[in-house]
Amino acid sequence: MRLRAIDLVDVFVYLVVLGVFIQLFPQVISETFLLALLTAVLLKLMLEVVLWVKKRIVGQIRGAGASWVRAVNVVALVLVLPGSKFLVLGAVALFFGDAVSLGGFFQVTALIITLMLARSGVRRLLDRTGDGTATPGA
Repeated sequence: MRLRAIDLVDVFVYLVVLGVFIQLFPQVISETFLLALLTAVLLKLMLEVVLWVKKRIVGQIRGAGASWVRAVNVVALVLVLPGSKFLVLGAVALFFGDAVSLGGFFQVTALIITLMLARSGVRRLLDRTGDGTATPGA
């Protein structure tokens, strides 16, 4: 895996969104800027893995010939969606302990949705400006 310019843009977008959540929601805590930056990097890594898994499952749903295979993949997707939020909460607790808190399930869900929307918006903006760093369809 190679580090691309758009990956750094994603981390900065995640850092800004995380900073806004830290300011607006008392349950979202980062004791220092460095911890917020490291949390943004961790979120980038974890969300890339989760997106990859979701894309694989959706691909298997679309390509499934048998209805039972499709049903199993739909169940897997339904489990991955909320499970990924618990995975993020667990990883943040494991790596940063009490120094970083993303709140509970609902706060982290809102955070992840906001992160993905902000990421998509910035990537579209970069595509329109002809910067070439954003990847199509990402």
